[in-house]
Amino acid sequence: MTPIRAVVTIVSLILVSTLVACGKDNIRTSCDEIQPYQTVVAGKRIVVPEGLDSLDQYKEMPIPKAETPPRPKGAICIDYPPAIQ
Repeated sequence: MTPIRAVVTIVSLILVSTLVACGKDNIRTSCDEIQPYQTVVAGKRIVVPEGLDSLDQYKEMPIPKAETPPRPKGAICIDYPPAIQ
């Protein structure tokens, strides 16, 4: 094996191992821990100062409460949310 071929092989191995290490995903096996989006609370309505037109209440987007059965303890996370019917 020539020295140039040895260097190319070593550099290739280093690059491949670096890409593999960077591509490693932090996979959760359980969804029991609270996620940041689950701690969000609804904000207050905007108070319109006097002299300005009030906001149109029909242009607001109401967010319905989710009524889903609780997941079994230790269940694996789903990849996609369930379909809205």
